[in-house]
Amino acid sequence: MSLRDDLHAGLAALERDALRRRRRSNTLPCAPRAQVDGRALLAFGSNDYLGLAAEPALAAALAAGAQRFGTGAGASHLVTGHHAVHDELETALARFVGTERALYFSTGYMANSGVLPALLGRGDAVFSDRLNHASLVDGMLLSRAAIQRYPHLDLAALDALLERSTARRKAIVTDAVFSMDGDVAPLPALLERAARHDAWLVVDDAHGFGVLGPQGRGTVAEAGLGAPPEAGLGAHPEAWRIVLIGTLGKAAGVAGAFVAGDATLVEWLLQKTRTYIFTTGAPPALAHALLESLRLIEAGDGRRAHLHRLIALFRARVRLQRWRLLPSRTPIQPVVIGDNDETLAVSAALEAAGLWVPAIRPPTVPAGSARLRVSLSAAHHEDEVIRLADTLSELERQSA
Repeated sequence: MSLRDDLHAGLAALERDALRRRRRSNTLPCAPRAQVDGRALLAFGSNDYLGLAAEPALAAALAAGAQRFGTGAGASHLVTGHHAVHDELETALARFVGTERALYFSTGYMANSGVLPALLGRGDAVFSDRLNHASLVDGMLLSRAAIQRYPHLDLAALDALLERSTARRKAIVTDAVFSMDGDVAPLPALLERAARHDAWLVVDDAHGFGVLGPQGRGTVAEAGLGAPPEAGLGAHPEAWRIVLIGTLGKAAGVAGAFVAGDATLVEWLLQKTRTYIFTTGAPPALAHALLESLRLIEAGDGRRAHLHRLIALFRARVRLQRWRLLPSRTPIQPVVIGDNDETLAVSAALEAAGLWVPAIRPPTVPAGSARLRVSLSAAHHEDEVIRLADTLSELERQSA
């Protein structure tokens, strides 16, 4: 069998197991109203939680940034690709989340995969929730540290692993809001363990930033572990241990990511994070647009209030017996169906009804837990959420 034959066989196996992924092309801006393959659909799969991705004020800021700064940075940040507007954005991000400094990355994957190799190495240990995002897992592997995984949110299991560890340097790593389950990590309890065992606490707040906490400052702020913006880091005596990662392509509606924390930590990451050092800097026009995004997030209590009303409405309205709506107070509302083929069939039936809800299958989620990942946005209307909940409930009744 040739190398190409091996690929053909692998693709055939993915097809047989209902695991082959296919892209869908939308011809409209990111918003609940989509146009896919010539058909109008109501989308419930985006991470655009505040409805900012198609916000005219952001589009205007991006256009103004391109007019002022051009379209590219031209080089890495540590050569000639760093602009004053990048500094301005990093200062604004640090102020917003209540840390001493922040470092802007081109993507969330680059931040997550780069931070751990900069902090840990051979002989060290990382303690990871089993449901952490793949980009964090890749960062752990790249770090060459020993990886100790504990069952999802199982603090007793984490305690046992930490007690047995003799590693010189340690990091506890967690999603803040888990991307496929929608539940929230117990950050105060994790920080207490990090302090007790002299470990870093790496928190990926991709799905909490902009949505949770006062003015959307994120999950760390909601947990009371961050300082008020005017005070800088220090509201919690161990807050310097928190390595806060936030994504700017989800609720913020643009692109990129940041790592925020203690000033010494951020300086070290600037010096040692390969995914920051060895890539062309993000276009300064994006940084200009993100400054406007931060202003919209901070002033977005109305958007967040509407979003949380939609979450409560969906959970109250949907009626399921065999399928399972996971407990979640976030915009991520997973409906676990289990079987891969059935999940694809339900997703197709929803699409036939004009509703676009992607099917999520292994390896993104554990085997046997294929699901619909319903994602709500402040741009949705109440009648649209009712339509989705009622259609889902009816499809389950028909499948019984």
